[in-house]
Amino acid sequence: MERLDLDSEKFIKKFYIPRYILEPESEAESFEPECPVLVFINSRSGGQLGGELLITYRSILNEKQVIDLTEEAPDSVLRRLFINLEKLKNSGDGTAPELEKKLKIIVAGGDGTAGWLLGVVSDLKLSQPPPIATVPLGTGNNLPFAFGWGKKNPGTDRNSVLSFLDQVWRAKEMKIDSWHILHEAPQGPCDPIAPLELPHSLHAFHRVSSTDDLNVEGYDTFRGGFWNYFSMGYIAQQEEHDLILDLETSLVLLKSYKVLLLAWEALVQYNASY
Repeated sequence: MERLDLDSEKFIKKFYIPRYILEPESEAESFEPECPVLVFINSRSGGQLGGELLITYRSILNEKQVIDLTEEAPDSVLRRLFINLEKLKNSGDGTAPELEKKLKIIVAGGDGTAGWLLGVVSDLKLSQPPPIATVPLGTGNNLPFAFGWGKKNPGTDRNSVLSFLDQVWRAKEMKIDSWHILHEAPQGPCDPIAPLELPHSLHAFHRVSSTDDLNVEGYDTFRGGFWNYFSMGYIAQQEEHDLILDLETSLVLLKSYKVLLLAWEALVQYNASY
């Protein structure tokens, strides 16, 4: 790839999303997208770093393409964007189909925030799901680390952000496996925590119907997605002793239609020492 001055208008424009794509009432403009990015930042992550990163990204890109996750949920942003893209494509707009094909997502936050975006994109069931690049921001940064984006909190100055955008531009796309987990627990007097109270890493959590093949009499069976690292242990009794079976920390990501993740060239093995 060509080497550009990272602070040049030519370089920055690669990542630009025109305002009319994000705000239908805005005036359309002629534009050829190269690496358009939609940026989601948890401004509460990393102490003050999230807020500082938000300000820097908005000073470089179109302010409307940088979303503060404490103010607006990603599912509403993405649904609105793709509905507008579909309308523009149907009206003959030439930019919309190219932008949809080349769109990438940047998410800055901890593992919970990254898992939230992965789940939202997966649930949208898009024909062309956008690749996702994760910025390590916070205390738990295992997802970015596993895919080569590092583990330390990033710099929030202009040069650091431009350098990260350059990595996104040069990064390789990769597909990842997805897993579905079914958890059954003996029936008890109380239902589990209500879905709305669950963290973002647990979503679409609901009880299976009585006619479902997975339903077992005497058990409460639930379906759901878990978009994060997890570790599990089961307690079993053997010769009057409790035996704890520790399962290796595993990575559960996405459903079978495989949302893409962006990975920097040097991929990190899952068994790397953290």
